[in-house]
Amino acid sequence: MSLSGKVAWVTGGGSGIGLAGATQLAQAGCRVVVSGREAPKLDAAIEAAERLGAPRGSISAAPLDVADARAVAAVAQTIEAELGRVDILVNSAGINFPKRYWCETDGPTFDQVVAVNLNGATYCTLAVAKGMRARREGTVINVASFAGWHYEYLTGPAYTASKAALMALTHSFNIEECVNGLRATALCPGEVATPILKKRPVQPSEADKARMLQEADLGRTIRFIAEMPPHVCINELVISPVWNRTYVAGEALQRKVAA
Repeated sequence: MSLSGKVAWVTGGGSGIGLAGATQLAQAGCRVVVSGREAPKLDAAIEAAERLGAPRGSISAAPLDVADARAVAAVAQTIEAELGRVDILVNSAGINFPKRYWCETDGPTFDQVVAVNLNGATYCTLAVAKGMRARREGTVINVASFAGWHYEYLTGPAYTASKAALMALTHSFNIEECVNGLRATALCPGEVATPILKKRPVQPSEADKARMLQEADLGRTIRFIAEMPPHVCINELVISPVWNRTYVAGEALQRKVAA
């Protein structure tokens, strides 16, 4: 499907997977709006996207905290007023914290992660679904995680639970909205070399990061999903680096036990 003239809204668009997706969608012909909490970071992201090949003026910024439902609704209304509609929503905003494990996390920290990773995606989807439903066409891409598909230790309970719930949210959307011509994808990447790695309690080495998925890999994947013909729904897309440390660690443990 040609994306020329389509309107895409990308949350978490100031860096990482969101920025890579916004760049690819703009290259494909979309008018893209990127959202994030820091306006200067969004401006820098747009400049970076243009250096990577996004047509000048194809991406604009709409600062936003996705955990604020009223602010989300207001931004969605502004986009529709200025650009006419939202054809593609990419829910890429996500957070985690260094103190993430059961022995060190707390209720407020858990709430913050869920507020952004799950509630934020819900608010944005609710804000655009009515217009999509009226046009009987629309694509929602929820950036979930390998940790929501294959439960992980590294990500901690809040992140893992929020991403697993985001996958359930995706499937519930397809169950209800397929009759209206809408579709959603739970994109489940394994380790990606993005700025969120700085929140890890233990930083991966440069060698490990080089083996991970790269931001551009996910940008191309987002574009691939969006360009599928309207009658095609990719319910889940699981993508990981060949050097999948979850599998490598499991194999090493099995060898140790076997020895």
